[in-house]
Amino acid sequence: MRRTLYFLLGIVLVGLNGCTDKCKETRTFRQFTPRTFTIAQVRMGVQAEPARTLVNPGKIYTKDGFLLINEIKEGIHIIDNRNPSSPKTVAFLRIPGNGDMAIRNNVLYADSFMDLVAFDISDPQNIRELNRVKDVFQNGQFDGGYWSLNAQQELINDQKVDYVTQTVSTDCESGVTNGGCANCAVFDSRGGFVQNFSSTMSGSNAPAPSTNGTGGSMARFTLYDNYLYTVSQSDMQLFDIKTPADPKKGNKISMGWGIETIFPYKDKLFIGSQTGMQIFDNSNPEKPVRMSTFDHARVCDPVVVYEDKAYVTLRSGTTCQGFTNQLDVVDVSNLYSPRLLKSYPMKNPHGLGIDFPNLFICEGAYGLKTFNASDAMKIDELEHLEGFNAYDVIPLGKSLLLIGQDGFYQYDYSNPRKLKLLSKIPVQRPYPAS
Repeated sequence: MRRTLYFLLGIVLVGLNGCTDKCKETRTFRQFTPRTFTIAQVRMGVQAEPARTLVNPGKIYTKDGFLLINEIKEGIHIIDNRNPSSPKTVAFLRIPGNGDMAIRNNVLYADSFMDLVAFDISDPQNIRELNRVKDVFQNGQFDGGYWSLNAQQELINDQKVDYVTQTVSTDCESGVTNGGCANCAVFDSRGGFVQNFSSTMSGSNAPAPSTNGTGGSMARFTLYDNYLYTVSQSDMQLFDIKTPADPKKGNKISMGWGIETIFPYKDKLFIGSQTGMQIFDNSNPEKPVRMSTFDHARVCDPVVVYEDKAYVTLRSGTTCQGFTNQLDVVDVSNLYSPRLLKSYPMKNPHGLGIDFPNLFICEGAYGLKTFNASDAMKIDELEHLEGFNAYDVIPLGKSLLLIGQDGFYQYDYSNPRKLKLLSKIPVQRPYPAS
């Protein structure tokens, strides 16, 4: 029998007949259904398609006024964002098993389950696959579930995510339950157009001269010098991109389990993991060397850096199996001996971005918070925007890109005490009744 795993996203009480009777609760679940692909199906499934709506958005990336939004495990939305008040969807690039991306010049690098694929995106309406590095990734973890490769059978074992609304009766005095589902677990949800992308715009943390794009704090892909760095749950895989259109598999570095994010700053790499922040010296880009580790409790952990301070968010959630929700400010002036300066309580922090002194922190179902980080020992909250879900951000000088379960938001933060909404691209997600 095919088994379905439900993850509880939220509970809303809609009916109450008295505390000695039964309550009716309407719950929205993420329903994970096993599915299997052949390797041939995955590789033949890559293609450019007409623009489509957001359904299950993941990570964001930007370059030269264009915005790329990952549709978890499905592909990438390409959006002309040169006018932040009126972004225009240009195309959708279907890439089975996609979760991350990076751009050098006019070449997009994206994962497709076990492969790294390079695309020519000089014409966003006529994207072409250039090259493919096969069988470099063995398994992966997404907000949309896990996947694994059975190389002998040439099969991908995956999970499809759907959203299901269900109304159930429950004891009024009981706590949160799984609705009697034998295979259920609680999930913490808090837990126009130009002809090419080339320009002088560059990521603020890349070495000059740079023709790289900019990703968010949740990224597992980043670029430095002549290399693309990708992190899995346990390794850093390098790719030589001296010839951008023809990436070559490079060194692989073991990093321990629970690796989640990678953030480049100058010639250093800051790695977020479920147990701490790792710092790598990248002065020899071909062979990064671990310098130190800042340990913390087992929680989800992205990181951003400005000068001699690292900002690390820790959050609880079933994936991370932890209970801490806070911002840690870490002194990294001595990269061999990072030390905690101060911790600030949070509700459920996810991605974050720094445009010093402005610090932006996504609080999941609790929205977005803006802080003044001028004084590490007294970080002041300037504004808290609520009523939407915030997953990750990219600050771009005056405009802030934000992605969440509800869609994509764009803010003018010229006045960091009062962000101004410039535009929104909502999700159009089906919620079938069970």
